[in-house]
Parts: sequence; C-alpha cells; structure tokens
Amino acid sequence: MATRAPTQYDAQREKLAAYFDGTARKAWIDLTSDAKVSGIRATVRAGRDEMRSTLLDWLPADLRRSQLLDAGCGTGALSMEAACRGAEVTAIDVAGGLVDIAKQRADSFHGHGRIHWKTGDMLDPALGTFDHIVAMDSLIHYRAEDIVETLAVLSERAHRSILFTFAPYTKLLGTMHKVGKLFPRSDRSPAIVPVAEDELRDRLSALTGWRIARSHRVSSGFYTSHALKLVKS
Repeated sequence: MATRAPTQYDAQREKLAAYFDGTARKAWIDLTSDAKVSGIRATVRAGRDEMRSTLLDWLPADLRRSQLLDAGCGTGALSMEAACRGAEVTAIDVAGGLVDIAKQRADSFHGHGRIHWKTGDMLDPALGTFDHIVAMDSLIHYRAEDIVETLAVLSERAHRSILFTFAPYTKLLGTMHKVGKLFPRSDRSPAIVPVAEDELRDRLSALTGWRIARSHRVSSGFYTSHALKLVKS
C-alpha cells in the first residue's frame, strides 16, 4: 500500500497531540467529569453533553455485532455509551494522556460490548473497517477542504454511517478566529476553524457514494458545534 503524502491534517494532528497531552490535560479531565468548573466551561460541558447525546441518538439503539470507530475518543464517554449498546468499539485519540484517563474510567464500565483503546492516528488503515464512524469535535480545527479530504479517507472504511461535527461559521466565531491569530498560541489549543455550512455541504456533494441524512447544531454559551450524518447513497 502506498504511503499517504503528509497533509494539513497531519500537521494539525501533531499540534493537537502536544496540546492535549500538555497544557490542556488537567482542564480536559475536569471538563469531562463532574468536577466543578467555571461558568464558561460549564456551558461547554453542557454543549458537549448535548452533542454526544445527539450523535448517540443517530446510531442504532442496538449495536450488537456492530463495529464502531470513535475517532478522537478523548476521555471515552461516547465509546462507553456505545459499548453499553453492544458495539465493539475501537476508541482512538492522538493524546495518549486522555486515552489513559479513558481506560481508568472504563474500569467501572459494565456493558455488553467491548472497547479497544488506542493512541494514534484515526486514519491508520491498520484499524480496519467499521459499520459506523463517529468523529465528535475532532475535525473542528480543520478547513472545509481538509475535513472533506479526511472524511474521504474514512469513507473507504465505513459500511453504514459517518457522524462528525464541525465548527460552523458565525460572526462571533469568525471574529474570534481572526483576533486569535494576532496573539501567540504557545500554550493554547490550535485554533478552532469556523467553516461555512454551505461550503462544506457543497464539498461533501463530491464524496462519491455518500449523502447527508441528518443535521443538527448545538449552541451552548461558548460551545457551538454542528453535526452531520453521512449515509451510503
């Protein structure tokens, strides 16, 4: 198999790994737990909880005998809920520190399915093929063209559905993105990239064999994310 040429996805992936295994590790652990957090982070937590529930609702209630890839699993909440429905889950994230936390939290998990925790690249062909692929907030740091390029790779390994989120362009997010570029980002996450929904839909129309089946936006304080469900056409 030919080696895939390095892309913008690869460069951004390395930045994300360094950030989530460094500066952001403690904050992310708190955000994805029931620990007390600031008002701003509480809105982000609520938004993420709503988005995770939305994506889970878009999956079959019975996931027994189904293979699911949690692409950018973070601390593992979605993986564990999918496994409770019987799915065999491959949960992968570039941040090994977050995967370690997920493993610890999974010690109390009792479900019908199984979870295989991995640290690495969600585009690794060695992961195999899946009935469903979920990428919750793992593509929000990419431009529309990079998102679609990444989905094109994932689509070759998905049999039934691909669920993903992106950062939808709004005036507020657009302004924050522009202003953020004026300041050094040595200790902050790589910028969230606002993407125009119309542009993304237009680019997705070229994804052969797939169509958009569901769409939902979540806005909760400082959290804004838009989910799309792709199914075989």
